[in-house]
Amino acid sequence: MADESAGPETLARLLARRIVMDGPMSVGAFMAEALGHPRFGYYMRRDPFGSGGDFTTAPEISQMFGELVGLWCIDSWARLGGPGPFHLVELGPGRGTLMADALRAAAVLPLFRDNAIVHLVETSPSLRERQRQTLHPVLGDAVYWHDRLEDVPDGPTVLIANEFFDALPIRQVQKTNYGWFERLVDVEPDSTGDDPRFRFVLEAFGSSGNRLVPDVLREAPDGSVVEVSPASQAVARLIGARLAAAPGAALVIDYGYAHGPAAGDTLQAMRRHAYAPVLESPGEADLTAHVDFAAIAAAAREGGAQSFGVVEQGEWLTRLGIRQRASALAAKASPAQAQDIRGALDRLIDPSQMGRLFKLAAFATPGAFADSPPAGF
Repeated sequence: MADESAGPETLARLLARRIVMDGPMSVGAFMAEALGHPRFGYYMRRDPFGSGGDFTTAPEISQMFGELVGLWCIDSWARLGGPGPFHLVELGPGRGTLMADALRAAAVLPLFRDNAIVHLVETSPSLRERQRQTLHPVLGDAVYWHDRLEDVPDGPTVLIANEFFDALPIRQVQKTNYGWFERLVDVEPDSTGDDPRFRFVLEAFGSSGNRLVPDVLREAPDGSVVEVSPASQAVARLIGARLAAAPGAALVIDYGYAHGPAAGDTLQAMRRHAYAPVLESPGEADLTAHVDFAAIAAAAREGGAQSFGVVEQGEWLTRLGIRQRASALAAKASPAQAQDIRGALDRLIDPSQMGRLFKLAAFATPGAFADSPPAGF
């Protein structure tokens, strides 16, 4: 039982006690607890999205984003042969905004809507409730929530994952003149009381670090940091297996790098729309890392799916007609609204904003898109 006389329990105190008893923990373990601890995890207790939260995702910027994702889903479903009923799955659906916008756009093809069974993979009770509020006017009670993708029933699938992989735990390894060592999280000496402070340290012998480093990066300069995400690769492999077993397509949207693996420390914390110290106040800030698209594509192929390159978000949205959609919306809007629409368009596609950093990858049942790649690719 926690010593209440020493102050209320916090995730920082809980993790500090664990480290004192068991030794330093991996970056991935720290990240998993900070984001997903059942009581204190960042995503378990709050709605972090929008101007009142800590960050804003593309669906919250403009309805155009979700609408074009919805049209991509329709096109992919049709090219899969229009199987029905089928599972329309979203991983990490935020407030439900993307799914609501996608389904509104999907009204252009009632057969798609009639055959879609909506599944949301979400572990946060607070976000599930927000998603319920968003989607009830669109779907009523016809939506299913799951903790894991494995719990979604088998069958034909169209899957969306927007800013999902960046929040999955990573492990970090660092090169020294003695070799590669895994980076761990330890407690600062003499700081295990009410307000423990954390620091990065390296493992003692380097066995874990040596195993994690890709061969192409083994000769990187001293001081280099390499990140790997076994959790991301496991999910991508599961998606690949699902698409290999039944007709399906998946769209992954996230920020990261297309040509990996690469060296670099990309772990970051966001709080109130600003960067925060990564190890400060675990559970109070969002922790993310850049996605290695090459690694998740390889994992999806290992699962049995076909992969279709990586395309920058600005290019993909432009190919799907976001400029034309923005013009149509602006033509019916007030001058102030039209200005907002143009601002949202720039934010989504401009290379200096989200247009280049954010990227998309597509996976599908082998041979399902034999005539041409999925829309936008």
